[in-house]
Amino acid sequence: MTKLQFGPYSVSFDKDDKVLYPAHDGQPAVTKADVIIYYKDIAGVMLPHAGGRPVTLRRFPDGIESSGFYMQEAQDYFPDWIERVDAKRHDGSTIHHAVANRAADLAYLASLGTLEFHTWLSHAKDIRTPDWIVFDLDPPGKDEHAFTMVRAAALDIRGLLDELGLASFVKLTGSKGLHVLAPITPEEDFDDVRAFARDAAELLAARKPDDYTTEQRKEKRKGRLYLDMMRNAYAQHAVAPYSLRPLPGAPVAAPLDWSEVEDASLTPRSVTIHTIFRRLGQKDDPWKDLARHRRSLAKAREKLEAQL
Repeated sequence: MTKLQFGPYSVSFDKDDKVLYPAHDGQPAVTKADVIIYYKDIAGVMLPHAGGRPVTLRRFPDGIESSGFYMQEAQDYFPDWIERVDAKRHDGSTIHHAVANRAADLAYLASLGTLEFHTWLSHAKDIRTPDWIVFDLDPPGKDEHAFTMVRAAALDIRGLLDELGLASFVKLTGSKGLHVLAPITPEEDFDDVRAFARDAAELLAARKPDDYTTEQRKEKRKGRLYLDMMRNAYAQHAVAPYSLRPLPGAPVAAPLDWSEVEDASLTPRSVTIHTIFRRLGQKDDPWKDLARHRRSLAKAREKLEAQL
C-alpha cells in the first residue's frame, strides 16, 4: 500500500504498477501510480480552471483496454474532506457531485481509476450561472484535412468573439478536436447563455455556409463542420483542462496559445502525459490569466443581435 500525504489529508492506494495505458508509439506504459502522481503534480495548473466546479468522473479501473464508465454521484465512501455540491435534476431528484479543490482531491479520485475529469461550466457556489461558454469543434471526417478544418473553425470563432468584445481561449480536447472557450461574468442563467452561444454559432454558419453548420443531425451536415454549442446547458460538462483522455498514448486536454492553432503542424493528440511537464517547463500555462478576462454578455449580445 502506497500513501501520499497532503498536509492533513492522505491518499492510500495499492496495485501501483497496474498498467492503465499500454506502451504506445515508442512511449512506455502508464501505470496507476503514474496517473495518480500526474494529477498530484498537474494540480497547480489544473485547479485554477477545474477547481471549485462540480465534476463528473470517467473511470477505467482496469485500464483503457477495458470498458470504463462515467460517475456523477459522489459516493458515501469518499473522504469527508472532499466537497460535495447538490444539483437538482430536471426530474426534481438530486445528484451529489464531488468538487475538486486541492491536489489531494485529484489524487484520491485518480486512485479510484479515474483517468478523465469533466467539469461543469459553472462553479459549485453559483451552480446555475455559468462563467464559461464552450464551442466544441470536432472534425467532420477522418481524412488528413479534417483537423485543418477544426483549426480554421477555432480561428473563425476567435474572430467572431473578438468582434463581440469577448476574450477567447482554446485547448486541445486530447481526442479529435478543439474547444474554444469564452470566459464570462457569471450573471446569467444557462438558458440565456446557451441562446447567446447558439446565435453566435448560427451567425458564423450563415457567414460561411459551405464550411459550417449548426445542424445536429449528421445526415444534414453534408461534410460541413458542426459548430457544437450544446455543452452550454445546465448539468452538461466538458473535459477539464489538463485532464488525461482514455486513449492510446495518454493524451492531455491541453490549453494552447492561439499561435499554436495557427501552426499547421498541430495535431489533436500532440500533448501527452509524457510531454506535458516539459511543455510547462518551457512556457507558462496559456490559460493562466483566463479568469481576469471574464466579460459581461450584455454588450456582446447587443453587438450580436445587431448582426442577426
